[in-house]
Amino acid sequence: MILSKLRIWTSTLALAAGMAAALPPVMVQADSLSGAYLASRQARYGSDFAAAAQYLSMALARDPSNPLLLDSAVQSFVSLGKIDLALPIARKAEADGIASQAGRMVLAASEAKQGQFEALIARAEGEKGSGPLVDGLMIAWAKVGLGDMSAALKAFDAVGKERGLSNFAQYHKALALASVGDFEAAEEIFAAGGAGALQGTRRGMIARLQLMSQIEKTQEAVALADQVFGNDLDPELRQMREDLKAGKALPFTLARGAEDGMAEVLYSIAGALIEEANPDYTLLYTRAALYLRPDHTDAALLTAELLEDLKQHDLAVEVYRSVPQSDPAFHAAELGRAAALRAAGRDEAALEVLTQLARTNPDLPAVHVTIGDFLRAKEDYKGAVASYDRAMALYDDTGGAQWFLYYARGIAYDQMKDWAGSEADFRKALSLNPDQPQVLNYLGYSLVERGENLDEALGMIERAVAARPDSGYIIDSLGWVLFRLGRYDEAVGHMERAAELVAVDPIVNDHLGDVYWSVGRKLEAEFQWHRALSFDPEEKEAIRIRRKIEVGLDAVLAEEGAAPLKVANGGN
Repeated sequence: MILSKLRIWTSTLALAAGMAAALPPVMVQADSLSGAYLASRQARYGSDFAAAAQYLSMALARDPSNPLLLDSAVQSFVSLGKIDLALPIARKAEADGIASQAGRMVLAASEAKQGQFEALIARAEGEKGSGPLVDGLMIAWAKVGLGDMSAALKAFDAVGKERGLSNFAQYHKALALASVGDFEAAEEIFAAGGAGALQGTRRGMIARLQLMSQIEKTQEAVALADQVFGNDLDPELRQMREDLKAGKALPFTLARGAEDGMAEVLYSIAGALIEEANPDYTLLYTRAALYLRPDHTDAALLTAELLEDLKQHDLAVEVYRSVPQSDPAFHAAELGRAAALRAAGRDEAALEVLTQLARTNPDLPAVHVTIGDFLRAKEDYKGAVASYDRAMALYDDTGGAQWFLYYARGIAYDQMKDWAGSEADFRKALSLNPDQPQVLNYLGYSLVERGENLDEALGMIERAVAARPDSGYIIDSLGWVLFRLGRYDEAVGHMERAAELVAVDPIVNDHLGDVYWSVGRKLEAEFQWHRALSFDPEEKEAIRIRRKIEVGLDAVLAEEGAAPLKVANGGN
């Protein structure tokens, strides 16, 4: 035992020294244990996993048995996707009796990958696992791996008896049954709704379509696909529907065996954690899922999204690039890669990815929509309209989901000073989605700025506020239309609320200044105009705000040839 621990200690020390040299150089030299530890904390706070891993490696070289360093190092290497490098550290932590959840997850994943199912079961049953849900499902899948299906089903049922875990247990029980060819029993679980919300996810629906296909319920599967997805089909779903329509049997691929099943456990738990846990914690599960099943595209996409949430755009790009061109979700990965490149400030590279994707997938509307959005953000409105036009031409009908396409093109037309085209697109978007607050607000605000149909504009914006009562920009629109209608006293409260919600927006603060001026609160108006200037408005707006500070709003309106406030207010 002492010799074993010595080997683990030696390998960990060697790894720490090696990783400190192998990882990219860090910005700050940490020549002491405390310096390396503090630097690692700062790096982890900023989700800079590469720097954290290097600093922690340096710290471990000086203090290889420190529990906090060991646990933190495991987490950092897992977050980087370098689980092979996390393994010896996790083994060292376990040998030292350190209860590292991330370390235990890594060890269980390694045992699953090597087919060491008995060791995995012993770990979980010895309370050296990652928690009741993970451990219970991993034990059940390990028994599938051992070929003891009867014991596996009992293990799934045991998990299901725990409060709140029934749906997880039934979902994985169905996948396990399907993995050994018992498609009828698996479909019975889905048909009875036993898997709950999990079977309503995209991945759960794919599993069910594959199951139905295997038991020759192809037409029922087509009807289910149409009911759930409608015409909004990505390439993978479109191909599945075509195969089902042709009577072809879809292979069951969601879980081809115990290792896949355990990857699915980690992925499905990650999906459940999205709304509840920090992204850096959820990332541990998706990275472990990818370690067990590198071709788990959904886990890769979720991993990349989590990395983007953590502002680790270069790491996200790396994960997106791992999805091969032969994968049905390649287009989704490339769209994600382009977005991550843009977020990293690499616009030219992002446009190149999108342009190449448009060449290889010219029939995907989403690609052209994304290019249109990119060009619109770059103020190439003519190019954006052309891309939106190409996307529109690819749709068979004008379904409700296409409202955004008309909305986006309407914005581009508006920026091109083509009001006729813009208004037509906004009204078309509203015909497809009558209560969409973004469209209601944009069209209503535009009408106000043009001085057209003010009563209609007010109604639109009031509907938008009802749908988004905490949106500062929409509430600003409501206050502004009331101001333009001369209902100054009513406008004040709304504009003050808008300024609370988006306190650093120059336009909102400028508007509040105008409203204050209109009700005679001139000192407060000047304060708001100064405040608006402090938030760097566009130069044209800044010049107008400075002029209002110099001579007042009434004089500026007179200089512009606009109606004076007293006229707008009905002569009062």
